[in-house]
Amino acid sequence: MEAATGNGDRRAAAPVATQRADAQIAWYGRQARASKRAYLRLKVAQILVAAAVPVCAAADADAIIIAVLGALIVVAEGLQQLFQLQQNWTTYRATAEALKHERFLHEAHAGPYAAAARPDALLAERVEGLVSQEHATWVSERSESRKAAGVA
Repeated sequence: MEAATGNGDRRAAAPVATQRADAQIAWYGRQARASKRAYLRLKVAQILVAAAVPVCAAADADAIIIAVLGALIVVAEGLQQLFQLQQNWTTYRATAEALKHERFLHEAHAGPYAAAARPDALLAERVEGLVSQEHATWVSERSESRKAAGVA
């Protein structure tokens, strides 16, 4: 596909479509990894603190220590619900994989790209469709999460 520039020159749009796909694959991959790491760290900390509660109770620890541990568990769960780390992890990973799938089909001239008159334009449309779909899902989930948490 060629795209016209303002001065009448023509340039290949293939690099633009594939560069955009590659940039989105990288972004979603980074976000998935970061969300996964944060989620797992938070959950491991929550499990460790929860395991410490009965140990402290059995050891006749001060009530304040047990109360603080209980509060930490609640805070950790609240943060998980607020930031939706697990949901972000799975959604970002699924989007990254869908983008990789499109990129591979485009590169191999397979699937919908095999018969496409303008495969680069089709790649751009499909990549933007996936990104737009993920963004709409993200906004909807944040709205629902905020409603459930009672946040305006």
